[in-house]
This record gives sequence, structure tokens and C-alpha cells, in this order.
Amino acid sequence: MHPIRTAIAAATLFAAGAAQAGNVLIVLSDADHLDLKDGNVFATGFYLNELTQPLKLLLDAGHKVTFATPKGRAPTLDKSSIDPMYFGGDAAVMQQYQALAEQLGITSQAASPVISLARVEQIGYDHYDAVYIPGGHAPMQDLIRSVELGRLLTSFHARGKTTALVCHGPAALLAALPDPVAAVGRMEQGKKPGQAGWIYAGYKMTVISNQEEAQAKSTLKGGEMKLLPQTGLEMAGAAYSSNTAPWSAHVVSDRELITGQNPASATQVGQALLARLQK
Repeated sequence: MHPIRTAIAAATLFAAGAAQAGNVLIVLSDADHLDLKDGNVFATGFYLNELTQPLKLLLDAGHKVTFATPKGRAPTLDKSSIDPMYFGGDAAVMQQYQALAEQLGITSQAASPVISLARVEQIGYDHYDAVYIPGGHAPMQDLIRSVELGRLLTSFHARGKTTALVCHGPAALLAALPDPVAAVGRMEQGKKPGQAGWIYAGYKMTVISNQEEAQAKSTLKGGEMKLLPQTGLEMAGAAYSSNTAPWSAHVVSDRELITGQNPASATQVGQALLARLQK
């Protein structure tokens, strides 16, 4: 069977003997833009490879996935991520992953399978075995200050449930700060987040580095982010780890956390998540 059709089938059906398959919650941003320091707006969303490379690994292994955003709106694909360079330079491979996202209807305003984080909470966090958060700049707009996401992360942390994130995605861990709205607002002003008690303080983790952000600054067309992911996590108390060569893959695992630094790390994050689910 064609690999994409295999993945689509796995999204809704379990193969014989897949009773032990996991249910992975994939959390994306509602945002289609990022507000910048100068008042300008940068159009963004999730990165194609950061969502679909781990997603396909999960589906091919027979796991079930549930998509959620804070408000239950269909997420937006960052068009700049539709580029073969994120898929080993192979346009045909990129098109296969693009077809997977399209056939699942993830970005469809009329037919997206996405549910809200409030609905996730109603269903019960115990229903999910792991959570995965891809990047793109969009998480910096809403996920980092989402009280609903903070409750989910706190529950997963308390139960030691696998929590995997990549590129800008790990910045969403800031949602688990006490009063993340106020804390992130303070950090955007260059101040400490305020109250102590971040559940991930002292964890080894990675996220897109300040060096990589500086090298990619032209993407923002002269704008500047209100808060750099690395800076935010370090201010909150993370033990930050970076690659030795910018844009090379780098994955860090510490307790329940699996974090990947950049788009090149997405497949390895997916593999690490899959290995956890198979234990």
C-alpha cells in the first residue's frame, strides 16, 4: 500500500493486535501570526516537517493521534516551511508529507479534526499516553501563555507521561509557569518571570537557539521577537543544551521530556517518542 494511504488508514483504524497502541495528543497553536516588538505582524503557523515527520512515524506504528489547539480552531501551515530543504532536499518526499496533512484535513476550516484544550480536559488527560508539540513561530503567540496548556502539562508532569516538543515548540513549556500570562509578559519586558515553582526547573532541554534565531532573523523581515525561546526557558530555570553546529539535529531527553532544537531534529524527536510508546 502507498505509504501515505497507510498512514491515513492508521489514523482511524487499529490493525489486529494493536490493542496496546497509544493515543498521542498533538497540540498546535491557534495563531496564524506572531506579534513583533515593533508592532508589526509576522504571518506564521506550524512547520510542515515538524508536524508530519513525527506524525507519520506514529501512524505507521499503529498509534492513534488526537489534534488539539487552545480554542479548537484549525491551525495554520507556515507556507515558508513548504520547502524540500526540510525533507532532505527531496521534493517528492515533501509532497508525500504535504499530502498526509491535506488528507487528514488538519488545516481545513470546515473539516479539521482539531478539538479544543477544554475538550481535551473534559475527555480526561488520562486518555492520552503522550503529548507532542511541533514548532513554527506560532507557539510564541499563544501556547507559551496558555493556562489550559499549563494544566495539561502539569498533569503529564505529575504522571511522568512523555512530553515531546521541537524547535519553537519547547517554549510552550512556559505555559506551566505559575500565572503564565503575567510571567511571559514580564519576560517579554526583559524581567524575571516572577513566582518560583516552574515544574521543569533544572530539566535539561533544548529549543531553537538564540544563535539560530539571529541567523534566521531575515525571515522576520527586519522585525524582532518579543521573547526568544532560549532566553525564555533559561529565565524560567531550564538547563539549556545546544548543538555544536547551528541547524544540525540535536535532541535532549530528561525524565518525561523529549526536546528537539530545530527543524532538522523533528524525525529524531519522533523516533524518541515512538521508542517511549513501545516500552
